[in-house]
Amino acid sequence: MNKVILIGNLTRDPELEETRSGISYAKLSIAVNRNYTTEDGDRITDFFDFTVWRERAENCCRYLKKGSKVAVIGSIENRTWEDDDGNKRKVTEVKCSEIEFLSSKRDEDSDEPPKRSKKKPRLEEVDDDDDDLPF
Repeated sequence: MNKVILIGNLTRDPELEETRSGISYAKLSIAVNRNYTTEDGDRITDFFDFTVWRERAENCCRYLKKGSKVAVIGSIENRTWEDDDGNKRKVTEVKCSEIEFLSSKRDEDSDEPPKRSKKKPRLEEVDDDDDDLPF
């Protein structure tokens, strides 16, 4: 089984790109803190690259920015290729199958209070007539 679940913060703003055939995708990176600290009290952070496809990619670019907290579910993939100089290159990344946005709008715009509707809620009139109740 190849499944990974990561929760972390984006290290940069997402950017939407397209394949030659017109399929949307975005490459993102998150910082994930480990559950422990070093002897010096420093927290260790790991960085993971992942790719999001199609409508998920468009939504990531629309609603996320650097620092946004996300949960990513996907599988780990290794890719190898040869660069222009003939050197073999290898990259390990997460192919995202699900992503959940964990930051609230308020978290991301901390100096701006959340926008709320100025309309007062309308109370419905309640019919106190119990004549049509079956009991």
